[in-house]
Amino acid sequence: MKYINIMKNRRLAFVVFCIVLSSCTADFEDANRPGHETSLEELGRDDYAVSSFITELQNFAFPEQENAYQNTEDLIGNYLSRYMTYSKASFSVKNYSCFNAPDDWKIVPWRDIFAPATSSFNSVVYLTKKEGPMYALALILRAQLLLRFTDTYGPLPIGIEADANAYSSQEAVYDYLFKAIDEAIGIISPLLASKPDLVLKADADHVYQGRMGLWIKFANSLKLRMAIRMRNVKPQQAKEIAEAAYKAGVIESNEENCVIEYIPNGQYKTSVEWGDSRACADLESYMNGFKDARINRYFKPTVEPGSRTVIGCRAGSNVTNKDMAMRKYSAANVNETSKGVWMTAAEMTFCRAEGAMIGWSMGDSPKNLYEKAIRLSFEQWGVSDKVDEYLNNSHHKPSSYTDAAGGFGGNHEPMSEITVGWKDGAPEKEKMERLIVQKWIALFPDGQEGWNEIRRTGYPKVFPIMQATSGYNLSVPNRIPFDPREMTGNNKENYQKAVGMLGGKDDYAAKMWWQKN
Repeated sequence: MKYINIMKNRRLAFVVFCIVLSSCTADFEDANRPGHETSLEELGRDDYAVSSFITELQNFAFPEQENAYQNTEDLIGNYLSRYMTYSKASFSVKNYSCFNAPDDWKIVPWRDIFAPATSSFNSVVYLTKKEGPMYALALILRAQLLLRFTDTYGPLPIGIEADANAYSSQEAVYDYLFKAIDEAIGIISPLLASKPDLVLKADADHVYQGRMGLWIKFANSLKLRMAIRMRNVKPQQAKEIAEAAYKAGVIESNEENCVIEYIPNGQYKTSVEWGDSRACADLESYMNGFKDARINRYFKPTVEPGSRTVIGCRAGSNVTNKDMAMRKYSAANVNETSKGVWMTAAEMTFCRAEGAMIGWSMGDSPKNLYEKAIRLSFEQWGVSDKVDEYLNNSHHKPSSYTDAAGGFGGNHEPMSEITVGWKDGAPEKEKMERLIVQKWIALFPDGQEGWNEIRRTGYPKVFPIMQATSGYNLSVPNRIPFDPREMTGNNKENYQKAVGMLGGKDDYAAKMWWQKN
């Protein structure tokens, strides 16, 4: 993409300028030798330029800045996962939920996230010469970002083709990400062998405060997440990758969760301060039906008293009055200093439970892992005292949805009769629905992953869209169309090839490579 290259050149020019003027960056070559040749004292030195680009990459890989958060996590992830929905009247006219988002929405993730993140990563490559732990950390962060983008759009231009602006297929992107993550692990692991508690660039790391051992666990966890995603299209490769990742060490306790400290929290801005988003009826229906104690940790009570404490709005509703919607439906229960949640022990344990269901070696039985995952989620949200009652409940089902009085949606019967309590003798389809419904609930507030589960498995079953869906017969989009500038700009030929990889249409119906169920 031309605009990516322009930003890259500008950023690199700035880096060169910093190198010339700053004595602290005069010894980059020595400070970034391969890990086994570099002393821990050297690795811990404060290289301001590298650290600043690492911080930038984190902010792109885990977007918490309010505008980036709204345009990627709310309008796409949170709304399509059916965790949140819009309360802003202008959003209800055209949006991703109704398959008709405006072009200016589609441009923002590419312009404000993908392009500058590519520039930041290339700057780290330039400064480190592809050596050392900071380069490895950049590889992990870029893998996190590229995974989210490829699971949103499909093919991506990641610079591995002969033409740097050419798109690679989603399968090729996944293969590249596995190699990149393994490369990063190969750089950091030898350092941890001699110093397991190694901490580097703590001030630049808003996630794990420089604890390299936790970054390795996150890297292995990314591999497990990807293996589960692709298990229906490449079962043997997925099994091998998942078992190796688990054996090497994934996130298993809430103390290891991937959370970012970013003030103000993105969801606080969009839901609480701006009032642009409210709880979605689908998540509310499942959680209220299950008598789930986490619901009051996820959402605030409605401002206007209603038939229940937490009330969600139907996705795709024709909201005509924001002030009314803000009062009638529940906001996210976050504050300005809440940490952004991006990967948890609960998610990884649900992944292991699913793997165990299909015969992978995941360290325990499906039942034990399923129940452990739920326990971890309840612990994460501070309601551990309620978990035994929840796990033993085999009669509560998702509830019917009754709209708030004078609301903008409509009533609906429940979409499922699934229960919580595990049943070893249940049909495989029932067990899978039970597992994925609970995983989906526990993934909140990571809407991207919630949306991935709906597309990958068909679970949870969600309410129909309230408005017309532009001719699509889907509950949620399979993907988001590419940046519309690509079809008319200098990269038109590569764009057309990418559309060919999708099966001929750059629309909401084209399936992800891994969508086979």
